[in-house]
Amino acid sequence: MKKMYVIGGALSLVLACAFAVAAQQDKSKRPSPPAQAKWDLGSGKGVTIDYSSPRAKSRKIYGELVPFGQVWRTGANEATTLVTPVDLTIGGTTVPAGSYTIFTVPNKDKWTLVISKKTGEWGTDYPGQANDLTRVDMKVSTLPSPVENFTISFEKAGNGANLNIDWETTRASLMVSKK
Repeated sequence: MKKMYVIGGALSLVLACAFAVAAQQDKSKRPSPPAQAKWDLGSGKGVTIDYSSPRAKSRKIYGELVPFGQVWRTGANEATTLVTPVDLTIGGTTVPAGSYTIFTVPNKDKWTLVISKKTGEWGTDYPGQANDLTRVDMKVSTLPSPVENFTISFEKAGNGANLNIDWETTRASLMVSKK
């Protein structure tokens, strides 16, 4: 009888662990759930940015939670990724088709978009400038009302799109176009 209790207890522990792991696998239940920005290029092709979207939760974001002048993972959780099936011009710089990791360096009046050739990092693991494909300046503007959910989006503009990063009352943006 004692052996049956031990086996039952061990089985219960294994099941509890399996449920805990399954719950962690469901990324949509995270405090900073996954999100995606997509720029449709037509013919079934598109540029995608996959990121996790943290919430402001009444916190002061830029200059405090996200320090000025330091490389930031640009979102939460896993590193933010950019995948393009075509060569792009981003902020005047050529970005060949491929997969990249995106970081930013926020400042009060100007941001820098960092496109890293190294992929697969956890969000906070900036691999260093030696792995940068490029760094390009982003314009900064003030949004008319606060944005609770960190958001990256593409907004059609002329022959390309504006890449917008919105959170709190800040928008950082730059022009993206097909090469």
